[in-house]
Amino acid sequence: MGNMKVYAVAFLIRFIYAVMQILTKAAFDGGMSTFIYVFYRQLIGTLFVAPIALVLERNMAPPLSFKVCFKIFLLALVGFVVFLDTFSVGLDDTTTTSAAAMTNSVPVVTFILAVLFRIETIKIKKLQGIAKVSGLVLCLAGILTMAFYKGPQLKSFHHHHLLGHEASQTDRGHSKWALGTLLMTISTTALSLWIVLQGYVLEEYPAKLLFTALQCLCSSIQSFFIALAFERDFSRWKLGFNMNLLSVTYGGIMATGMTFYLQSWTIEKKGPVFLAMSTPLTLIIQIICSSFLLGEVINLGSILSAVLMVGGLYGVLWGKKREEKDRKMQIRDNEKACLEEKETAIPAQGILV
Repeated sequence: MGNMKVYAVAFLIRFIYAVMQILTKAAFDGGMSTFIYVFYRQLIGTLFVAPIALVLERNMAPPLSFKVCFKIFLLALVGFVVFLDTFSVGLDDTTTTSAAAMTNSVPVVTFILAVLFRIETIKIKKLQGIAKVSGLVLCLAGILTMAFYKGPQLKSFHHHHLLGHEASQTDRGHSKWALGTLLMTISTTALSLWIVLQGYVLEEYPAKLLFTALQCLCSSIQSFFIALAFERDFSRWKLGFNMNLLSVTYGGIMATGMTFYLQSWTIEKKGPVFLAMSTPLTLIIQIICSSFLLGEVINLGSILSAVLMVGGLYGVLWGKKREEKDRKMQIRDNEKACLEEKETAIPAQGILV
């Protein structure tokens, strides 16, 4: 029963992300500015997370020094503003299926950065090392396939869509598609860098909810000035009771606020590898929902790149899982050897006495 609950939560996390990308794409196709979207999403996320963080962690949070505050400011810039702005523009230039496929590369890129920071290692002479390297190659092949090969369009069995606009139906130019893929690659790298670096900052400021609230606040301020620089027409800043309001509200509350807690709970129950292995679920949900809700036409290149990146993801995760298993076995063998050594040393000491 407990395992079923964890599986249900993991599916819910991926479903929330899939719906977020669909609503966001619908808002962009309707003419909403990507930069204004990021600002409103982070502002709503701040208003949602901050009161909860203050109530639950205000009395247990350590003092916030200027040094830690500056690190949080930089983390927010990398992991929220750069990630969301480049991802949003990339999503506007491509499709939700491509965006969902690109999310499969996040654990792989995170692993590459962890190797560069010497947090992780690759032992090429061992099977798990070969699996990791193969996963990295497959992931890179998937990104290149998405950028340079669109292929024929796959026929959709559903010709009516609920949220899509004409922009989502038209074929995008190759240069625009390649630029969108490049921007999503940059966003993936920014998110992966944020995942790696935030561990260092959390050691200095372990109050996770306040840590998230501060990042949301900093990113709201940063994204406001970026949106102001790109969008001087204030009529575009207005939010009516339409798809724009729904997308930023859902993104701020569900994607920024709710999923943070759900992911932390899932990692606590089953570990980070389990959560990472559920990533391809977003792609499956995305393909089904985007066809019905947005009327998106799926290209063969997107499917091939998704398969390559999912294969790369599981290659890296299998290698990492195998290394963790070998490490645990080695620790167990060392403990057993120490215990046997102590047992043989006790009689010898008695003889000497």
